[in-house]
Amino acid sequence: MQGTKARPSAAPSPRSRPGLGLAMRFALREMRGGLKGFYVFIACIALGVAAISGVASVSRALVEGISAEGTTILGGDMSFRLIHRQADADEQAFLDGLGQVSRIATLRAMARVPDTGEQTLVELKAVDGAFPLYGTMELASGAALADALALRDGHHGAVVEPELLVRLGLAVGDTFRLGRAELAITDTIATEPDRLSDGVNFGPRITISDAALEETGLVQPGSLVRWIYRIRLPQGTTTDEIATLEEEAKAAFPRAGWRIQSRAEAAPGLQRNIGRLAQFLTLVGLTALVVGGVGVANAVRSYLDAKRPVIATLRCVGAEGGFVFRVYLMQIAVLASVGIVIGLVLGALIPLAAAGALAGILPVHAVAGIYPAELGLGALYGGLTALAFALWPLGRAHDVAPRLLFRDDVSGEAKRPRPAYVIATVATVTLLAGLAVVLAGDLRISLTYVGATLVVFALLALIARLIMALARRAPRPRGTELRLAIGNIHRPGALTPSVVLSLGLGLSLLVTLALIDGNLRRELGQSIAAQAPSFFFLDVQQNEREAFDALLAREAPGASIDGAPMLRGRIAAVNGVPADQLTPSEGGAWVLRGDRGITYAAQKPENAVLTEGTWWPADHSGTPLVSFEADAGADLGLKVGDTVTVNVLGREITAEIANFRRVEWESLAINFVMVFSPNTFAGAPHTHLRTLTYPDGGSDEREFALLKTLSSEFPTVTAVRVKDAIEQVNDLVAQLAWAIRAAASITLVASVLVLAGALAAGHRHRTYDAVILKTLGATRARLIAAFALEYTILGLVTAAFAVGAGTLAASFVLTRVMDTGFTFLPATAVGAAVAALVLTVGLGLIGTWRVLGRKPAPVLRNL
Repeated sequence: MQGTKARPSAAPSPRSRPGLGLAMRFALREMRGGLKGFYVFIACIALGVAAISGVASVSRALVEGISAEGTTILGGDMSFRLIHRQADADEQAFLDGLGQVSRIATLRAMARVPDTGEQTLVELKAVDGAFPLYGTMELASGAALADALALRDGHHGAVVEPELLVRLGLAVGDTFRLGRAELAITDTIATEPDRLSDGVNFGPRITISDAALEETGLVQPGSLVRWIYRIRLPQGTTTDEIATLEEEAKAAFPRAGWRIQSRAEAAPGLQRNIGRLAQFLTLVGLTALVVGGVGVANAVRSYLDAKRPVIATLRCVGAEGGFVFRVYLMQIAVLASVGIVIGLVLGALIPLAAAGALAGILPVHAVAGIYPAELGLGALYGGLTALAFALWPLGRAHDVAPRLLFRDDVSGEAKRPRPAYVIATVATVTLLAGLAVVLAGDLRISLTYVGATLVVFALLALIARLIMALARRAPRPRGTELRLAIGNIHRPGALTPSVVLSLGLGLSLLVTLALIDGNLRRELGQSIAAQAPSFFFLDVQQNEREAFDALLAREAPGASIDGAPMLRGRIAAVNGVPADQLTPSEGGAWVLRGDRGITYAAQKPENAVLTEGTWWPADHSGTPLVSFEADAGADLGLKVGDTVTVNVLGREITAEIANFRRVEWESLAINFVMVFSPNTFAGAPHTHLRTLTYPDGGSDEREFALLKTLSSEFPTVTAVRVKDAIEQVNDLVAQLAWAIRAAASITLVASVLVLAGALAAGHRHRTYDAVILKTLGATRARLIAAFALEYTILGLVTAAFAVGAGTLAASFVLTRVMDTGFTFLPATAVGAAVAALVLTVGLGLIGTWRVLGRKPAPVLRNL
């Protein structure tokens, strides 16, 4: 109406509200002062992103390397593997029709030097003239393989790994015995193109010709020999065409029992292990990010605390809380982007460094390159982590009145942000956890990890509050230093939550890994070694069994001798469903992969305990029956009365499950997943397995003397000395443990960064305290003692929690996942306590020393 004064609006209209552009301009202008206070923020994000993207990129580089070198690793475009027997005439004709064929035989044997008595277990490979179809077998002298394996002066040639020369004290040109043949060492192996496809090796490699293998007499009916037929297909054959050929082979020979591989899956075992290790290391990297998230929250809170005058000024001139939130959210986003970019650069460089480091460890070349998907995964994790931990402190600045911002130094009020920010924080954390579960691969492990991390995080926050509450209610001590230390623990703005959260997760992870490593070493070096047999003897022929047992009884009086018939076979079907169509859990998949050792027995083995069903009569002659290992049967979803079809020597035999039994694998006694009734394999050629156990554990002298006698009287029997095998496994566990601990140290580095950042953020309050106390007469020595006591208390409490949480986690992994025993190791607890004390006291006193050096006058003038 005319003459009516316009009323000022209570709130600006949506059009007049500051937009994102203005918020971005304010954010960038305020960042002109530099990144002071955010170096820990950027370092934490960069470290976690680099770990995740680097691990994922290395895994991808190795998998790409396996794919790129598939034909060389496999030794052909296709591979057909048989156990115990060679391909028959029809099968050989089919293979010849596919392309060029190379036949290889692999087995374990004993190489010995009669003159010195030295002998060792070796991995033997017998090749034909077509080997290798792909790649090059390089010898140290540069000679051709065919010339090195040729018959000269009555001896077949053999090329060996240099390790064999060291073990037996030989040199090129010397001779040694293998089975019943005497062979001459003509050269050493420099590179073996198909080494990766041969699986785990327990001894140095020896390569001979197939003619030499026949002369050794090692191949007998039922001998544990793997016959591998590799095919070089016509050039241009596609992966789809190879898959079609594989189906044709299965259809034409459904009972052949051969394992077929293509160049696309040249090393499935290695690929699985790479994937599992990558999953674990990704979770370690995510732990580093979560720990770093505490540093993010500390940095944001400290930064906003320093910006209170600016925020108050903005609020006083009419800026809404939402605008303030957007300004500082954009700053955090820019800083997080800097950390993410640094982490991505480091993550992209890691595969280049790893390619050289892994070249001498893995017989496959990593295809180093830039992998956008893997880098994107690290960036996504980093961005979500920064957002999840920044939303809460940013949200608190939304509704804080200017008067409280100015008083925050004194009041220490810490209000909860409005519900929208709480919901946003919870949603972001849920998204981060869901991403970890979905992308980690193994659902059970990832769920356990995420759940454990959330529980530990919540417990650490609860413990920090409990420490502060106890310190607040503790009686006032007489000592000034201790009274001041306890007061610092519970006062407003105390460092207690930051110290406990930052160190707690990192130390808990390291304690967990150290306890798992220590228990595995103890199990291998003490428990297993104490109860394990001294020897395993393989390929004892049926006609040699009684004489062999008599020799053992004569040469090792008082020793315990055990034995069982030994065959190898593959599970072809379960309840009529082909094995390749089954989808078992990860825990049961190993039973269906490759061939398994199987046996038969009239009586229940002494070391087995039935969990379900009954054992068959000794004279059972009806339907073939089988006893299945209980855990493996549960993983496959089997029950009594189900059927299992195994392929042995090219024959498929279906047996009904009569019972399940518990097996103690850690005893290293004679154990099998499947034990059949004797009528199942009536008339089938097979060898026998024997174990020998000295009651007092034996000695090197007695064991070596027994080996020498056996090798001369039974040259075709393979002896495996368990001490040597355990030592090799122990070395492998040690190498893996060092690699895992090195990766887990990333989390500890993040913890140290966060701790340093938290201490730095508290220096302003410590400066005020120190100046006022010095003004009142406190000496520097008393102040240092008070701060040292504070840091010592926090370090000890954090270490105690880390030991407790790490012990529970390690116990769960060892007893529930690895199905082994657990023993608490006190040295690990002491190590964790020392680490916590050194970090908290050391870093704390370094920062405190700088605080104590401040002049009182400038500080007092600004109070």
